[in-house]
Amino acid sequence: MIVSVATLGPLGRLKAPGTWGSAAGLLWWALVVRLAHAKGWQHELAFDALVVLTAILLCGVAAAILGKKDPSEIVLDEFAAMPLVFLFNPYVHQGASSLLLILLGFLLFRLFDITKPFGIKALEKLPGGFGIVLDDVMAALYANLALQAVARLWAFL
Repeated sequence: MIVSVATLGPLGRLKAPGTWGSAAGLLWWALVVRLAHAKGWQHELAFDALVVLTAILLCGVAAAILGKKDPSEIVLDEFAAMPLVFLFNPYVHQGASSLLLILLGFLLFRLFDITKPFGIKALEKLPGGFGIVLDDVMAALYANLALQAVARLWAFL
């Protein structure tokens, strides 16, 4: 059951599993996490933190069960990190450009997750679920910063 949750069922077995896990995380953000945002950023942050901590635990156990350090079929890490791309960004919750910013946020996350620049790759060396999840969290934070800059520039123009 733990492996099934960590792979998001069949999504982990599809071609480009990280992209599918990210897409599921985007859907999760749109349908669930945005409700926490409506109650205030503190609720959204607490909710995101709980999901990330749960992912660290489950991904670590699932990797041990599978006997691999960071199996590509485990996509709960992308799922858990994706909502962090939009944290503290009011521009993705309203306005005509919000859909474009959401799409850009998704693409930025995938770019940072795949290329792993600026120390992201070093986080993969952490043990167990920490190494599996925290590199994605850092990719999401970099994507968040880039998206914040683009959104503010867009609003300024």
